[in-house]
Amino acid sequence: MQIQVNGQSVEVQAGAPCGEALKQGLSKKQFKNTVVCRCGDALLDLSTPLPETCTTIEPVFADSEDGLEIIRHSTAHLMAEAVKKLFPEAKVTIGPSVENGFYYDFDFERPFTPEDLEKIEEEMNRSAGADKPFSRREMSAAEAKAFFEAQGESYKGEIIDDLGADVYSIYEHGSFTDLCRGPHVPRTGLLNAFKLLSVAGAYWRGDEKNKQLQRIYGTAWASPKQLKQYLDRLEEAKKRDHRKLGTQLDLFSIHEDVGGGMILWHPKGALVRAILEDFEKKEHLKRGYQFVQGPLILKRELWEKSGHYDNYRENMYFTEIDEQAYGIKPMNCLSHMLIYKSRIRSYRDLPIRYFEHGVVHRHEKSGVLHGLLRVRSFTQDDAHLLCRPDQLQDEIIGVATFVKDVMGLFGFEFEAEISTRPEKSIGSDEDWERATEALKNALEAMGWDYDINEGDGAFYGPKIDIIIKDALERRWQCATIQCDFTLPDRFDLVYVGDDGARHRPVMLHRVILGSIERFLGVLIEHYAGAFPVWLAPVQARVLTVTDAQNEFAEKVRSVLAQKGIRVEADTRNEKLGYKVREAQVEKIPYMLVVGDKEKEAGAVNVRWRDGDDPGMLSLEEAADLILAAAREPFERGGMSYSFSTSGTPIPA
Repeated sequence: MQIQVNGQSVEVQAGAPCGEALKQGLSKKQFKNTVVCRCGDALLDLSTPLPETCTTIEPVFADSEDGLEIIRHSTAHLMAEAVKKLFPEAKVTIGPSVENGFYYDFDFERPFTPEDLEKIEEEMNRSAGADKPFSRREMSAAEAKAFFEAQGESYKGEIIDDLGADVYSIYEHGSFTDLCRGPHVPRTGLLNAFKLLSVAGAYWRGDEKNKQLQRIYGTAWASPKQLKQYLDRLEEAKKRDHRKLGTQLDLFSIHEDVGGGMILWHPKGALVRAILEDFEKKEHLKRGYQFVQGPLILKRELWEKSGHYDNYRENMYFTEIDEQAYGIKPMNCLSHMLIYKSRIRSYRDLPIRYFEHGVVHRHEKSGVLHGLLRVRSFTQDDAHLLCRPDQLQDEIIGVATFVKDVMGLFGFEFEAEISTRPEKSIGSDEDWERATEALKNALEAMGWDYDINEGDGAFYGPKIDIIIKDALERRWQCATIQCDFTLPDRFDLVYVGDDGARHRPVMLHRVILGSIERFLGVLIEHYAGAFPVWLAPVQARVLTVTDAQNEFAEKVRSVLAQKGIRVEADTRNEKLGYKVREAQVEKIPYMLVVGDKEKEAGAVNVRWRDGDDPGMLSLEEAADLILAAAREPFERGGMSYSFSTSGTPIPA
């Protein structure tokens, strides 16, 4: 039979393995780097006989996205084999690939220790060195269940019952056999770049009512070089951990006496928040938003009407006042809709854009709380836009442009994905289709590429999620644009059209930064704590050489502060080197050293935190240097800003 491989036609026998056809159509180097083959949308093991309907096959290389996923899943099997050999009483559950790695969950009588991980990794290396083949066979449901029950693998039988298929694929390598749809790499010898990372507890099927399992995490890559690069990024991430830097920079703290997921903001951290929020407020005013504010709690009946009580109740907190149940708000949309409904709206009034830095509370399990990145109480830069259907595309484009401008200010690259209707949702199919098409059309009009994230929309509407990439190439979801035809209908929101009749507006829910807490956690790690000059809580610190310069240092501080620079004076009786090192640890952008020479000249000796030394400058020159550095990101992004006396950016 004739098969197209890599743009050329090759002749193979009917039923020959996919790998044989690829071997004829690829160079030796290309074939060596191939892990599976692709026929249409299907990925097949290299040993799989060519389907009769397949006329074209493509190689899937080890370093491709699909190739890495296969390597990681295969490495998960390699790890499970090692665990079963070292700890035969451990029961195997599931072991998928995940971003940058894999995990496997085991039912074991005790937590695995770091020493256990070392032994498991050594055994994995031995198995990889033995270059054992992966082989696939099929079993009926009854055969597969009997097979795994005979091995004492009770979880596999439960999986088989739940899937309800007639036939199951089984993969084997060495002494290990697992229920798996595959495909896998041809041999264990191709798995030569992996590392076990950590152990965590995980409930079977994510349900805390079930037994807690032991989850071993690992990472795997196409080459040792890629593995080293990733491990180096992990080490850098540890240095940038926002929890560690939050203490070092005296930004925030978390106290169990207060409660998990509740943040205490220290003066410097609160100032960074204030600068960020003030910037956002001014940007919203420039873009036609109006400020509003709603209460922290609302009657339960409102949450029932909106659908939150039925679809989001497990994430909410409730309280009671005068025998009336209230819900502590997890979102701000209800108050904004009631403000809209407070009077009759004309088509000429639309669009209306309401904005609030709204404090919300959401119930998160204690096991997922993580510094600023996963909290229970946080502030959203939340807005709700109500518009006519004919205005919808322009409003979506306006929000997406807003996101692009702000993310550019911080130097983030980003990508977009559209999340569609989840199983647990409200509203008609027609409204969901209209909303999804509106989001797609807006992104296409902007020329943005996007992926589809099936079933991950909000319960009331589909959404655009903006995924940013930080300095370590980690991905974070922050901004979102949700299109909602359903809640305006539930709350009977209307406007009077030019025909004198009442019409239903469309509502966009959107955030730019998302959670202020989470975004600051991302920023701290993105910048390694060294905030850009405009956002730094202290932009400059005056350092004296001896007590003889104390009075002049205070004068310098006062002059710069009057120009809108956030500046401190360190006049302690300490050595200059100690003061410089302390300022560097605190990541203060500018150190202004004053000794007798500077005092006499009425100048300062400027040092930048990265070691660059502009040298002696007049107070005017030093102020201009600092303010220019603060303005630079805005000017680069095409934003026109000047600075207030507090050092906060404001529209020029």
